Amino acid sequence: MPQLLLELFSEEIPARMQGGAARDLERMAADRLKAAGLTYEALTTFAGPRRLTLVVEGLPAATPDREEELKGPKTSAPEQALEGFLRKTGLTREQLVERDGVFFAMLSSKGQRTADLVPAMVDQIVRGFPWPKSMRWGTGTLRWVRPLKRIVALFDGAVVPFDIDGIASGDVTEGHRFLGSGRPFAVKDFADYRRKLEAEHVLLDAADRRLRILEAAQKVCSNRGLALVDDDGLLDEVAGLAEWPTPILGDMDPQFLDLPPEVVQLSMKVHQKYFAVRDPATHRLAPHFVVVANVEATDGGRALAAGNSRVLSARLNDARFFWDEDRKPGNFDAWLKKLEGVTFHAKLGTMAERVERIAALAREIAPLVGTDPDQAEQAARLAKADLASGMVGEFPELQGIMGGYYARADHGDAVADAVRDHYKPQGPSDAVPTAPLTVAVALADKLDTLVGFFAIDEKPTGSKDPFALRRAALGVIRLVLENDVRFDDFETSIQDWIGEYFAERRALPGFAAADAADFAKLRARPEVADARWVGAEYDSRGVVQALVAHSTPKDILAFFADRLKVLLRDQGKRHDLVDAVFALGDDDLVRIVRRVEALDAFLATDDGANLLAGHRRASNILKAEAKKGELPTGMVQTGLPGQPEAETALAFAVGAARTAVDAALEREDFAAAMTALAGLRAPVDAFFDQVMVNSEVPAERENRLKLLGQVRDVMGRVADFGRIAG
Repeated sequence: MPQLLLELFSEEIPARMQGGAARDLERMAADRLKAAGLTYEALTTFAGPRRLTLVVEGLPAATPDREEELKGPKTSAPEQALEGFLRKTGLTREQLVERDGVFFAMLSSKGQRTADLVPAMVDQIVRGFPWPKSMRWGTGTLRWVRPLKRIVALFDGAVVPFDIDGIASGDVTEGHRFLGSGRPFAVKDFADYRRKLEAEHVLLDAADRRLRILEAAQKVCSNRGLALVDDDGLLDEVAGLAEWPTPILGDMDPQFLDLPPEVVQLSMKVHQKYFAVRDPATHRLAPHFVVVANVEATDGGRALAAGNSRVLSARLNDARFFWDEDRKPGNFDAWLKKLEGVTFHAKLGTMAERVERIAALAREIAPLVGTDPDQAEQAARLAKADLASGMVGEFPELQGIMGGYYARADHGDAVADAVRDHYKPQGPSDAVPTAPLTVAVALADKLDTLVGFFAIDEKPTGSKDPFALRRAALGVIRLVLENDVRFDDFETSIQDWIGEYFAERRALPGFAAADAADFAKLRARPEVADARWVGAEYDSRGVVQALVAHSTPKDILAFFADRLKVLLRDQGKRHDLVDAVFALGDDDLVRIVRRVEALDAFLATDDGANLLAGHRRASNILKAEAKKGELPTGMVQTGLPGQPEAETALAFAVGAARTAVDAALEREDFAAAMTALAGLRAPVDAFFDQVMVNSEVPAERENRLKLLGQVRDVMGRVADFGRIAG
């Protein structure tokens, strides 16, 4: 079947935009082909430094003819309704079909040639392309990331003719800017296009460019007995900078290796896009680097390497200046003073105020994680100081890391490690700190962020999370779970923290200056509507107290529940099990996860699956009876005349299970609690097989409803089984 080939050739596309551009091109082309009624076998996109390419395989030569029946108004409908339907369909009344008192229009349309649909599709894609930044050039109105030069548009080997702002489509493209022949060349189809590009020193696929860089870089290093420092992010970036990437090994002045290795690597990466190199014997950085050129130098790259070495030396000299200045005595006090003038958030005060909050919170958390409160407070006070340092001002990515270096000499390794690692974990693959002092400061940092932004109603909405609160919550969860941190009452703790940080200050920072609209918005919230107010003027302290008493702790716990579901789902756990456990009102994250794991294992057994079915059946009966009136409660009677054996057996089994479950939950042995529930499976099955719940004898019916209520109650001590699907 025919193939569509499209190339949009321009000046250099920024590397950071190429991956997104390829995905956007794929999405936009797929949407427009579908809207046109065109099916295809495969659609692939490529992005590189100067071109976006689309190839669609297996397109039909034309769209199919269409027959459509469109339902209209009733024959008895007003004349205006019929006239509107006729205008919509373009038919006359005589062309309509009457059936069962309704008008129908029979519409037919001839298929269109695919080649005739391509121009409009490409025009829409080009004019509506969502570049993060775009530009105009010349006298036209077209916007593109950089000036658009050529358009290749071939369908079934023939040029699809069209014009976009004076740029005519054709079958001609260009090769490498320096290594190519310098002459434009024509292509026939995708295979010919790709082959000729490679002959002109252009690797079309970013995956091919990455592989070429990695293999060649490793080779030039191994030739000198060195090893490349892996950096997937940098590899992706440089693959977008060169159409024919050529790694070259360069030398750097060894004196710079006395700088922290993170500084050296970041100087190479951020400013120069160089790969660092290490000595395989010592695993330390070696005085070399790998630069990826876009040319094949005739001298083997010696001149290029020498030039890049001079540039790197200039960068590292700047870094050495910051390093020396930042290590002068008294800098921590000066930096903390500077933070008094740095706004963290208009409604949450300065960075210095945030440091005070984190320090106070770290002191409270310290006993929970088994570390010294005084040391936790000290580490927390130092944790943000390096934000005012020269090095972090130049390299924001080094925040925390540099603070750890600067703190080590005067404050010891434990405090320095806490300062260095308190931002961790920053992502799902980031390591979780385990040192108790670091855990205390890391938890305080993330909890302050969550509590503060939730208290001022800056919660994530949809895909927007400008303050990275989802990441902070996931960080708290991982710190708590992997270090077995236990909060006796997490919700109360959150409420206390809000009260300590905000309510006692008479107002949230920034709220005192809030205008009437801000106040009206807060006061209108349902959860603060019942708060007590003094006079007609707003009392920001009252707002805070209302938030403390009502929504904020619950909102944060619900947020943690959502994040925990994400984490457990990634681990293969079911989110409905998290719901079933959270419904118990427990807010100890460690205990919740242990319950979920035990519940998951239990439901994977036959006993668990069958008992779940029994619980559902009992609940349905009880719900139906509850609609008729209040359900009976109290002691279940046994040994009644004519009482079925299965009823008596279930009553005794429920009593035994309740005792065993309560004992197991008390010692947090959730596997044992599930084992106790498993003992109910056979009695419950026998009860439903042999006993009629809705007996015509009122006393029997009441006793059996009580018994089902007790079954539901004892199972509900472990989890809310009504929230479990399947």
